Amino acid sequence: MNLFRWPWASTDKGKAVAASERKAQGSGAGLGAGGGLALLTGERGHPGGGRSYASLARHGLMRNPVAYRAVRMVAEAAASAPWLVYSGERELKEHPVLTLLARPNARQAGPEFLEMLFGHLLLSGSSYLEPLMLAGTPRELHLLRPDRVSVVAGSDGWPVAYDYRVGPRARRIPAFSEDGAGLLHLKLFHPLDDYGGLSPLGSAGSAIDLHNACARWSKGLLDNSARPSGALVYQPKEGGNLSPDAYDRLKAELEAGYQGAVNAGRPLLLEGGLDWKAMGLSPKDMDFEAARNGAARDIALALGVPPMLMGIPGDITYANYQEANRSLFRLTVVPLLTRTAASLSAWFSDLYGELLRLQPDLDQLPGLSAERDALWSRVGSASFLSDEEKRQAVGY
Repeated sequence: MNLFRWPWASTDKGKAVAASERKAQGSGAGLGAGGGLALLTGERGHPGGGRSYASLARHGLMRNPVAYRAVRMVAEAAASAPWLVYSGERELKEHPVLTLLARPNARQAGPEFLEMLFGHLLLSGSSYLEPLMLAGTPRELHLLRPDRVSVVAGSDGWPVAYDYRVGPRARRIPAFSEDGAGLLHLKLFHPLDDYGGLSPLGSAGSAIDLHNACARWSKGLLDNSARPSGALVYQPKEGGNLSPDAYDRLKAELEAGYQGAVNAGRPLLLEGGLDWKAMGLSPKDMDFEAARNGAARDIALALGVPPMLMGIPGDITYANYQEANRSLFRLTVVPLLTRTAASLSAWFSDLYGELLRLQPDLDQLPGLSAERDALWSRVGSASFLSDEEKRQAVGY
């Protein structure tokens, strides 16, 4: 269950929760300062609409080209931004945080790590970062798969730890610790979940289902010679109608062997007296392509990608491709980077014991080059500003 329940609400459930807490304390699993009763919530990574993380990954990302490309486009664009570290107003050219972000661990480089981080956010609405501490200093960063993480809530309802399960094995990671080495949970806004984020891809679940169904229908139609639908007419030479048993048998055979996306357009084997009359409904008449394009547009919209960038026809919202690309960066990538930078700043400040401020270098984002050129042009032509004021105006 994802709902928070007081331990005295149900005797059986209260005993089960208390037993799990005693077991965790007996094994030495840290729950942070204060101890007390802990409540185990349901497994995270289950976005809205009743879709699990695995279901969204399999049907929404791995089998849908529009969703896959949109997620990759946003995640790669956000991961390509360089990072700056400030102490107060002073930029730090060298700092362990920059080294850690450039090579988070031995298996991943910075862009690959950040792409996975943003991919988790887009797919599940949550992303989990675990630091590997050595002598009180973070040496590596690792991402945990969202569907393997569950929140452990304390008696006051706030998260105190996270359980990470891989197969039969599980370990508990504290949400907070004295050295600041707790797990960082990044999440998107969810109106009905206190502990997890809302999946952007999950909100487009119906559009994904429709897009996948149109693709299966079209493939089934092409696999069966793309024949149009029609009707069976019984016209025996001696006249009469089908007997009830023959009618039921024919109806059952049609439903079992000639309906559905897999059997679309499958040729019929007719008996004596049966004649096939085409209804004249072609795929163009049924306009599946328009429905598929509409579903693709909804998927792109949920992920914040302009449909023009996805190659979806019929969208004239943007004047040109350059404006659509700028809209992607300004309305989707930059807000995602800004919220991530704020969370990382607070987390790294606790880890290193100093006040740090992380900020993406937006001047290096190619999608905002037109805005940057316009700003430099306006500031450069402002004769009433000094050189120092111009540098501050452009962020230097």
